[in-house]
Amino acid sequence: MARPLAGGRLGIETPATFEVRVRTTSATETIALGDRLGRVARPGDLVCLWGDLGAGKTQVAKGVALGLGIDATITSPTFILMAEYPGRLPLFHVDLYRLADAADALAGGVVDDRQADGLTVVEWPERMGDVLPADRLDVRIEGTGDDPRTIAVEARAERYRRYVDAAR
Repeated sequence: MARPLAGGRLGIETPATFEVRVRTTSATETIALGDRLGRVARPGDLVCLWGDLGAGKTQVAKGVALGLGIDATITSPTFILMAEYPGRLPLFHVDLYRLADAADALAGGVVDDRQADGLTVVEWPERMGDVLPADRLDVRIEGTGDDPRTIAVEARAERYRRYVDAAR
């Protein structure tokens, strides 16, 4: 939908976003945040985990798995691109760290029809470039090592607002 901008120009209206920032001081707290997110997950949801190496993306994914009732050991699937875990919803844990761009991601099979029935969690989503859907939940992690983390949980569409509420 087009809307007027300053100077009479037309712009494309972007979806509303909802955000909360959470501070965690340990891996246990980061996992607990992920657990709260996993508890509100619905089929077809996409959660993108943003942050530097060592930021805690996999810790959030471990917590999401707990929230889905998954008791398997969750590790970063860097060498296999995607790991699937059965739970209340299937968890599709994708790690794009070793890929260069969206073409590599798509050729690697990270988009799969089965994902419509589960929750897809993507580490290093920036590797998807322009093919990354706008309708998603972004979890942006600032901090590394033993430092506290500031984690922004951003719903990029109304349907993801429940995650922001769960993160509070």
